[in-house]
Amino acid sequence: MPESKSRKKPAATSPAAAKTPSAPKPNPVWYKPVMFGLMIIGLLWIIVFYISESRFPIPALGAGNILAGFGIAIVGFLMTTRWR
Repeated sequence: MPESKSRKKPAATSPAAAKTPSAPKPNPVWYKPVMFGLMIIGLLWIIVFYISESRFPIPALGAGNILAGFGIAIVGFLMTTRWR
């Protein structure tokens, strides 16, 4: 009597190996304008502070306006680390 063909068994895979890393999701449409906007607003904040001789943007902050401007710009620069 002839023998039937044997079936190939699939290779055993662990659940961790079955998951393949997927490509990172693209950023939302608003991400890039907000990122560049924060960098520009921070730069303009500092420029206005120096040109107006500390009368603008917020006189009560005094030299703290420099920190506010750099803080806004730094948030924009930190967003670049997540930009895809």
